[in-house]
Amino acid sequence: MANIVRAALVQTKWTGDSESMIELHEKYARSAAEQGAKVIGFQEVFNAPYFCQVQEAEHYRWAEAVPDGPTVRRMRELARETGMVIVVPVYEVEQSGFYYNTAAVIDADGSYLGKYRKHHIPQVKGFWEKYYFKPGNVGWPVFDTAVGRVGVYICYDRHFPEGWRELGLAGAQLVYNPSATSRGLSAYLWQLEQPAAAVANEYFIAAINRVGTEEYGDNDFYGTSYFVDPRGQFVGDVASDKEEELVVRDLDFGLIDEVRQQWAFYRDRRPDAYEGLVRP
Repeated sequence: MANIVRAALVQTKWTGDSESMIELHEKYARSAAEQGAKVIGFQEVFNAPYFCQVQEAEHYRWAEAVPDGPTVRRMRELARETGMVIVVPVYEVEQSGFYYNTAAVIDADGSYLGKYRKHHIPQVKGFWEKYYFKPGNVGWPVFDTAVGRVGVYICYDRHFPEGWRELGLAGAQLVYNPSATSRGLSAYLWQLEQPAAAVANEYFIAAINRVGTEEYGDNDFYGTSYFVDPRGQFVGDVASDKEEELVVRDLDFGLIDEVRQQWAFYRDRRPDAYEGLVRP
C-alpha cells in the first residue's frame, strides 16, 4: 500500500431537500475521484438539514436504516463507480424509538464495512440532540479499507479525548470528524482541538463542518474544514468560512510511524495508573 493517500472532504450548504443534497455530494465525490482521491468524507447528517436546532417530532422523518436504507445503498453504488472509500454520516433508525447519529463506512468496491454511532450527545440551545439521538453503543471501530485503517468521531465527540485515544489504540491512520458547529459557540476551539488530538494520538484527522445558516434556526455554520497531520500541522489551506468547498489533499501515512518513533507517546502511556478516569 502506498504511503501517500489522496483524501478528500466536502463542506456544503443545505440545498433545501434531501435529493438535491445527495446529488450535490455525488457531484463533489466524482470530482474528487477525477482528481485522484481514494477516500472521501461528508459532513454530519449530510443528506438533511441540521434539524437539531429545534425539537420537533416531524424531524424523525429524516431517519433511515443503516446499511439497508436508500442513502447508504446509493453511496455504495457511488463507491463502486468512483473506486473511493466513502464515510457517510446519516440519521439512523434501528427500530421504532431507537435513533442514532451514525456514519457508515463503505469500501472502495462498494462493500459496507460497518458503522460508528456518535457517543456524546449534546443538549444545549441550538443543539438539542438528546431529543433525537440515543448515545452510540458500537464502540470505536476502526475499519480496514482500501486506503488504510479509517475511523470516525462525530462533532461533539471531539471535545472528549477518550474516544480519540480509543481510535488510536485500535490502529487508526485517518479519522474523519463530520460536524455541524456554529460561529460564536466554539469556533475558537475548532482549529485547536483536532490538531491537538492528531498530535496526542499520532494520526491524521479530517475535520468537516457545514457552511451557512439553515431554515430551522440561526446557527451560522462556519466551514473552515481541513486535514491535519500527526504533528498537528494543517495539510494545505483551511477551507472557506462561508462557501462550499471540496478539499483534496495528499496525506503521507509514512509520517505516522515517523512521529510515533520520535515522540513515543504510545510507549509511555500508563494505563495502569488511569483507573480514576472511568469511575462514575
